[in-house]
This record gives sequence, C-alpha cells and structure tokens, in this order.
Amino acid sequence: MNILDLTLVKALERMQAGEFSSVEYVQAVLERNREAEYLNAVVYLDEAAVLEAATQRDRQRQDNDNPALLGAPLLLKDNINTVDLPTSACTPALKGHVPPGNAPITRALLDTGAIIFGKTNMHELAFGITNNNPTFGPARNPYNPDLIPGGSSGGTAVAVAAGILPAGLGSDTGGSTRIPAALCGICGYRPTIGRYPAGGVVPISATRDTPGPMAGAVEDIQLLDRVMAGDAEPVETVNLADVRLGVPRAYYYENLETGLADVIESTLDLLAASCKSLVEVDLDGMDELNQKVSFPIVLYEARRDMVQYLADFAPGISIEDVLGGIASPDVKEVYTAVVSGEAISEDAYREAITVHRPRLQVLFSGYFSDNSLDALVVPTVPMTAPPLGHDNTVDLNGEQQPTMATIIRNTDPSSNAGIPSLSVAAGLAANGLPVGICLEGPAGSDRRLLAIGKAVQEQVGFLPRPQVARDRYNRGRN
Repeated sequence: MNILDLTLVKALERMQAGEFSSVEYVQAVLERNREAEYLNAVVYLDEAAVLEAATQRDRQRQDNDNPALLGAPLLLKDNINTVDLPTSACTPALKGHVPPGNAPITRALLDTGAIIFGKTNMHELAFGITNNNPTFGPARNPYNPDLIPGGSSGGTAVAVAAGILPAGLGSDTGGSTRIPAALCGICGYRPTIGRYPAGGVVPISATRDTPGPMAGAVEDIQLLDRVMAGDAEPVETVNLADVRLGVPRAYYYENLETGLADVIESTLDLLAASCKSLVEVDLDGMDELNQKVSFPIVLYEARRDMVQYLADFAPGISIEDVLGGIASPDVKEVYTAVVSGEAISEDAYREAITVHRPRLQVLFSGYFSDNSLDALVVPTVPMTAPPLGHDNTVDLNGEQQPTMATIIRNTDPSSNAGIPSLSVAAGLAANGLPVGICLEGPAGSDRRLLAIGKAVQEQVGFLPRPQVARDRYNRGRN
C-alpha cells in the first residue's frame, strides 16, 4: 500500500514501528501536492521548513519521545494563526501577514509532534461556501475540477480528498468544515462549541466560530479531537445495535436533489438494518427559531470580533482596510453591511443571543432526551457540488436558489445551537459526485458522536479516491 493511502492513525503507527520515517512521509506528501497543484488546495508552503521539521521529529522519535502526533503533517486553513507561515484568511489586506503568535489550536498540534505542512485555500474571510477566491484562485473539487469543493474550508477538504495527506484543520461557523467534506467525499467535524481552545483565528462570530478537524477517516477525526480538546481518555467505541437515531424529515429532507436523495435513502435503509432503531420525528419550530438566531448573531459580531482580532494580531491594519481590499463580490456586499454597523441593531442581536438561541438549544436538547436519541441523521447538503462561478444562485431541481442559504440549510441550525455535528461520506450519486450525511448529537456528546460516526463509516464504507479529475482539467485547458 502507498503510504499516502494510510489513515493518519495507521501512518503514525507505522512510523512508530520504524517502517518509514517522518522525512519519507513528508517527501511523499510534497510529491503528491505537486501532482495535485492544479486543484489549488494549498496557498502557503515552505518545503525546506517542512522537511527540516520532519527531520527534527525523526530525531525526537529516536530519543523515545513519542507524543500523539509525532511526525504527522497537517494542513491548516488560512485563517488559523501560525508564526512560521502567513495567515491571510485569503483576503488581500492580510495577504502575507504573519501574526506574532500561534493560535492555541496550532500550539496544541505542535506540542504533540505535528508538522504544520502548509495553509489551505478558503472562501475569502470565510464568508461563503464556494471557495471561489479571486485573489488566490478557486479551489477545485477533486471529483471534477470544474465544480466547487464547498467552503469555506474548501482547500483542506480538497487536499484530503485528493490524497495529498490524510487530515487537516478547517473552521466552522455555519457549516464550513462539513459542507466541503460532503461535497468532496470526506469527513468534517464541528465540535460542541467551546470544546477546543479559542482565539488566534480570523473571526466571523465568537458565538459560532470553532476550529474543526477534517479527514478521510473518522478515526483520524477522533485522534485530532482528543489532541485539540486535551482529552486523555481512551477513544470510545459503540455498537450500532445500541444506537437510536432521529430522522427529522420536515425541513432537512425537503427539496433534495434527486440523485442525492437516492443515496440518502439507501444509507437510511442500511442504518435501519444496523441500528437499534431509526425514529422519524421532527424538530417542530426549529426553522423559525434558527432564522432568528443565525444572521443576527453573525452580522453583529463580525465587525466587533474582527476589530478585536486586528488589534491583537495586525494592529497596522484596520477593518476599513480589510473591506477596501475584498476581491469577492459576494463577500464585499455582506462585509460592507458588517463594517457599517447598520446590518443588525443591538436590540435584535441581544434578543437573538438571550432569547432565541437559548430556545433553540432547549429545542435540540429536548429532541434528544424526549425521544431517547443518541443522535439525529440528516443530509449534510441538499445537493451535490455545483459548478464554479455560481456564487449567488444555484440550480436545484430546475429552479434557481440562493447559493449560501441553500447549501448551509442543513448545517446552520446545529451551528447556532452549538451542538456537535459530523459529516460522513454516504456514497456517490448517479452523477458520480459525493453525498454526505450529518450525524448530530446533544451538547457535550462529542466522544460518543464520533464513536457512532466511526461505526457508521465502517458500515457505509469509504468512497473511491477520484482518479480522472486531472485529465478533465487538462482537457478543459487545451
């Protein structure tokens, strides 16, 4: 087996066993990245520094110092602070900006032996889900480079799906780890809000933002989750025969792309045969509550939190500088309203934070407890990956729909409630594109939810790695 076909967990085991070194592993990753450069997953990379870090990790292993991630090359989304590479959030005003300190989440990875391989492409300022970035170029879906990979953590998803490396980090405000995971056929995780250390990430909303691991295998998500959460307990395991899953048909299963719906229903059939029970019960009133929480919080906090980030890490740059440099028309429009401070009134924001969000959290909590559910299961995204360039509207079942609202529809409510959510690949639709399912659990149930996700992945299986995307890309250029 090619060492890049290994999960991160298995690669670490084999490095520890002496089957290959960190340097050999990193050399293979660098070569794969060169082969996949046309997908534009990585925006910052220092090859010499990465190889030197791998050499240091090999020396560390020889000294019998073996922390959990020793020698693991990981990609970080370009909004997570790193002192050895720029952190630009893929926006012109911050291009090339190197912050004075690592994010706490970066330190947690480095302290356990990881190698920061590079920084990944993203939708500008994380304010979008297509990853169609005018400044750094679009990240491209490995299954078809003419399609979006999803966002805003699209570059990390592309790198994992293309087999550059097995895992990396994104961030998630309304679905930004899970949406690209679903559209690229991998796993993306949003933890219970507050599970991972905050700070040092170019922000949208302190209430909603969180780093999140992305990988091909749930076992790799579990490993990164334990490291980032500082969780020393052994990995939890579950038997699906003991698991009850909720299926909220209303809202989540409405107006699904036809081929995607077929994959989802086949997956539900498989889970019905494997789990203790699937319970069809809806989250009544969720849609209305979610609308009262979602954009009121984001549009109010975005200005406040960006001003604070710039003061802490880039004091020579103002939020007006950021706005003036924005290159994405869709981001420019919303950020103009953000910077003006007129998008959401303080009264509307306070009501969203103190009234509607707690009610949404109570609704989800009651849904799990009243129905004795371990988790709920929904389609991650209602459609497969649309073409690049459709930043404002997309075609869903023959009708034009707003791109952002359509694609975040199913991931947004759990983001606002702050509960854990894991997207796992469910299969390929008839058009050959990946489909994802989301498992979402009660607040604080991260360990159990990931264990359920691992068991589900073992039932459903892994998607085949895309093989023909480069040929399609080359044909399109000739």
